[in-house]
Amino acid sequence: MGQIQALRGTRDILADEIGYWQQIEAIASDRLAKAGYAEIRTPIFEQTELFERGIGEATDVVGKEMYTFSDRGDRSITLRPEGTAGVVRAYIQNKLQAAGGVQRLWYAGPMFRYERPQAGRQRQFHQIGVEVLGSDDPRADVETIAIAHDILQRLGLQNLHLDLNSVGDLEDRQRYRQALVDYLSPYRADLDPDSQDRLTRNPLRILDSKDRRTQEIAADAPKIFEHLGDRSRQHFDRVQQLLADLGIPYQLNHRLVRGLDYYTHTAFEIISDDLGAQATVCGGGRYDGLVAELGGPSTPAVGWAMGVERLILLLQQLGGTVETSLDFYIVSRGSRAEAVALQLACQLRQHGLSAELDLSGSAFGKQFKRADRSGAKACLILGDEEVAQDRVQLKWLATGEQQAIARADLFDKIEQLRARLDR
Repeated sequence: MGQIQALRGTRDILADEIGYWQQIEAIASDRLAKAGYAEIRTPIFEQTELFERGIGEATDVVGKEMYTFSDRGDRSITLRPEGTAGVVRAYIQNKLQAAGGVQRLWYAGPMFRYERPQAGRQRQFHQIGVEVLGSDDPRADVETIAIAHDILQRLGLQNLHLDLNSVGDLEDRQRYRQALVDYLSPYRADLDPDSQDRLTRNPLRILDSKDRRTQEIAADAPKIFEHLGDRSRQHFDRVQQLLADLGIPYQLNHRLVRGLDYYTHTAFEIISDDLGAQATVCGGGRYDGLVAELGGPSTPAVGWAMGVERLILLLQQLGGTVETSLDFYIVSRGSRAEAVALQLACQLRQHGLSAELDLSGSAFGKQFKRADRSGAKACLILGDEEVAQDRVQLKWLATGEQQAIARADLFDKIEQLRARLDR
């Protein structure tokens, strides 16, 4: 029988990469907790109708990219292609609005879209996202952008810029949609096939086409900003002023419309200049009509999502390494020494220190090589001689300094050891 492989568009996350994932998740979790966001975890699959109604049947995501199947109850089920619709469903179903005030929520986990796999884009991909439900204040828009900016800065990422636009409210978009169709219709034959199809179904998405000829035609298309009503203009002006007050640079991109139908008013993307075609590392905006569209009360909302795989590509390009948190690597040889080494590892962990126990049973020389590669700060060495004398050899791996310590003294001096490990 042939070897079973991971499906195309999925990949294993191995030990040499997992540190990047943990670093991103830890920084995001810390910064979001400090901003008063509560974590929410929603199911990986939902009723297909949730995404058809929430994202929009005319979008590429719903029309071409969803993993949809019938379960044994003949219900149409879809693996989530994005996080917002599921969070909004949970908000409505669990009556979170009954608590009053603004709900600040964040999530992390896998999403699924049937796309052509490439660097930074997989069919199973991972996002970290935030949703703020219950505020139409422009400060909510800017707070979410500022938090994303903070997370990316703390990750040490470089060569990023913020693209900003307003897609207005429903009335603004209807006016703009007609103006866009009127402009593009004479060029229909020159548009790429996808854009020809979008001209009647979702013409705003034509502005996001990657086809060169379509981009040339769209360059002179009417701008949505020219069709915004007074309220939308005031909201967008306030967003820009608040960003300037915070010192967060941005550039207006009148062709930025995002790919999902639920967006209103503010739309934004944080883009890397180092990622080629798949350049967006964070994208989001306001979606004031989505909660009502999914059967809940009229609720303004804003949010964003970050692509974890793309963040990792950027971190790897920076050439940095993720620091290990391992304090001790424990080497032992001989039946009595191996049993004591296990006890020692458990005792160190109970004292809040990290310890990896070598389980190979191989010669000391091979175990020492693994200790050097482990990234541990210190190595504890036990042979039957050390057990007979009730002691352990402590070696500091960075300097090679080594000393014999009585096992009882090791834990009496635990705070001294902790201070040196923390240097």
